[in-house]
Amino acid sequence: MPPVTTPARARRAGSRSAPALLAAVLLAGAATAAPPALAAAATTAATAQAAGTGPAVRVNQLGYLPDGPKRATVVSSATAPLGWELRDAAGRVAATGSTVVHGADPASGDPTHLVDFSAYTGTGTGFTLVVNGQAGYPFDISAGLYDGLRADSLSFFYQQRSGIAIDPALAGAGYGRPAGHLGVAPNQGDVAVPCQAGVCDGTQDVRGGWYDAGDQGKYVVNGGIATWQLVNSFERAARAGTDAALGDSTLRVPERGNAVPDVLDEARWELEFLLRMQVPDGRPLAGTAFHKIHDAAWTDLPTRPERDAQRRELHRPSTAATLNLAATGAQCARVYARYDAAFAARCLDSARRAWTAARANPAMLAPASDTTGGGAYDDAQVGDEFYWAAAELYATTGEAQYRDAVTGSAFHTSEVFAPGGFSWSDTAALGRITLATVPGVGLPAADLARVRASVTSAADRYLATAGGQGYAVPLPVDGYVWGSNSQVANNAVVMAVAHELTGQERYRAGALEAMDYLLGRNALNRSYVTGYGEQASANQHHRFWAHQNDASLPHPPNGSFAGGPNAGIQDPIAQARLAGCKPATCYLDDIGSYSTNEVAINWNAPLAWLAAYAAERHGPPARPAPRILVSPGTVGVPEGGTAAVRVRLSAAPATNVGVTVARASGDPDLTVVAGAALVFTPADWSTEQSVTLAAAQDADTTAGTAVLTLAGPGADGAALTATEVDDDQPAPAACQVTYHVDSAWAGGFTATVTLRNTGPTALQGWSLGWSFPADQKITNAWNAVVTQSGAGVTAEDLGWNGAVAPGGTTSFGFQAGRTGANDAPARFTLNGAVCA
Repeated sequence: MPPVTTPARARRAGSRSAPALLAAVLLAGAATAAPPALAAAATTAATAQAAGTGPAVRVNQLGYLPDGPKRATVVSSATAPLGWELRDAAGRVAATGSTVVHGADPASGDPTHLVDFSAYTGTGTGFTLVVNGQAGYPFDISAGLYDGLRADSLSFFYQQRSGIAIDPALAGAGYGRPAGHLGVAPNQGDVAVPCQAGVCDGTQDVRGGWYDAGDQGKYVVNGGIATWQLVNSFERAARAGTDAALGDSTLRVPERGNAVPDVLDEARWELEFLLRMQVPDGRPLAGTAFHKIHDAAWTDLPTRPERDAQRRELHRPSTAATLNLAATGAQCARVYARYDAAFAARCLDSARRAWTAARANPAMLAPASDTTGGGAYDDAQVGDEFYWAAAELYATTGEAQYRDAVTGSAFHTSEVFAPGGFSWSDTAALGRITLATVPGVGLPAADLARVRASVTSAADRYLATAGGQGYAVPLPVDGYVWGSNSQVANNAVVMAVAHELTGQERYRAGALEAMDYLLGRNALNRSYVTGYGEQASANQHHRFWAHQNDASLPHPPNGSFAGGPNAGIQDPIAQARLAGCKPATCYLDDIGSYSTNEVAINWNAPLAWLAAYAAERHGPPARPAPRILVSPGTVGVPEGGTAAVRVRLSAAPATNVGVTVARASGDPDLTVVAGAALVFTPADWSTEQSVTLAAAQDADTTAGTAVLTLAGPGADGAALTATEVDDDQPAPAACQVTYHVDSAWAGGFTATVTLRNTGPTALQGWSLGWSFPADQKITNAWNAVVTQSGAGVTAEDLGWNGAVAPGGTTSFGFQAGRTGANDAPARFTLNGAVCA
């Protein structure tokens, strides 16, 4: 079983303890101690491994889509650009260009250049990219590039099924096996499984489901996120009108031909198991879900599932498992209703009972010490699971109780997309994605817009992270943890969702480039997906797919996804051979390296999600719309006078673009007096045109502010903030502002702003203004409507928090990016007047 911890929320030490696993693997004979000479020469070994990674040209070894990005990385210390050639299978030059010197990749230390051959849209097989006389591994360019991976990454789940014979006609020669854990000797489960001592009386039928990873345990919290992603993949495809590719008879599953989409048939195998893990009515803790089931001791490696003779045990219920059941049950009810109404109703009933039981038992936490025979999957914070479950139940039922649970959760207005990605222990992002994408969610329009903006803001951060790296990985340097590849894939899912929400191609490009990394464009020049690429992983840690240990057993099947680089190197094989490794190189394709090379259902799930997304056919790339550029973005207009700004386009339009400048909100004294209608042609798009603003003379002392929009068909719009420079002397406002940076990291920070009413009368609505002294840029906010233009920021109340009694306070927060200093604003204004 694979633990994943994200650097942004280090709230758990990892569910699989290294000492327990070390003992388990050594006892199983999966590894032997490293010889002293090898341990002493660890740095040399790591250096040799980094040096022996194949061609310096790193590409997606599967290939590229004709209408997608086509980029590669070259390992070179050259300080000047290098020439490159794209050659077809016959050796003919198809495209040429020069590299861009990127410099040191922070996660690997590699000196890198970047190659971009996206302009080439031809198709074919056997292309090579040649740089400085050296060719990378061959690849294809094809619209059908990901069709096979879409099927194989989902076939992984069929082959991980428990409680059913695996048919070699579906799985492939050598991969068939009898059903595991159906109570047929020597198995002792899973049709009547007892609890651990002191947990419950009697037994429970918990047959079916998927084996979790390389072991043969079954865990509700890992099954929950994996099931959600498979079903969510279908939901997304249905919204896009591409769900036929996941429909009936498209996958290799035994249920094909039943008029139900095959991906839903596969997910149902796990859903039925999750339903069986619920404590029945009439028993203590009814409605909750048992946390996990596995052998009483670690299963030997290798062990075929049907030959496992160990006693199986249910482990005590947990709040996290119960909420996973509530969330996936609610999603099931929403999606399966059109195919099997009775099953959907059963899912919803189970979800409701689970929600009620979790509310009654909110602190049943799985212990971190429960690592005998299986991973702990401990989770000390379940507020995110409450938010996720409430979001799913609300999206399915529309009921007020679930809406109130959503909007009352701290997670609803906080940042839920960590730099290192979401995971089974950080599930609030799943609820956020559901709220942002499921049609008909009844949140207020402004709240729904904020929810969707949080997804695109996260996607922008992931794009920025990838842009700063030599291999374009949407993962920070400290994100190479156990299962890092799944974290890359999960961040790519967020970018793909942003593409769905906005239609902006940069998000699709970011998601596809993450696939490039997983399929070979990386520091190790390796595809982490079995069967896909010249240099692909083939010896992942698994009890049955264990050919490296037993030649009679198969390698992992095509489409199996390795966990990936793990700077923690938490197994003896990795510790012996990878000491001193750079984070992005801490990986071994060895069956004994379970901390870098295991497989898992929650890792293959985002791979399958992305493969289905990438496999969708798109038309020719759309010509990007030019952007309207305005300078300056913030302008002061003297009271009784005028000020001008300059406007142009960022690129040539296909046809004439008419731009209208109009006040969208704010002080009506600020008006456009010249240049309200502009026209840019394909010939003069870069010629700046002037817009003149005026501020009327008035008797008040308020420095009014207005937001003006610049928009036109065929161009991406812009906004301008104009502030009246009042010639009257305003009385200072009766307020005090506290500005506190809560946390900061390279490139960003969060802050809380507290407004205190120091006057004798209550405030009835407030608008707080300030200017940042550096390049801080707010990306999202909570408890206020925050807008920013240039350095100027305006924060306005949400209505419910507009009244502030004398002596009272109100607070709001925000997250912002930065590249320079992070000094606090020098002054604040309340409703246009400077705070005293």
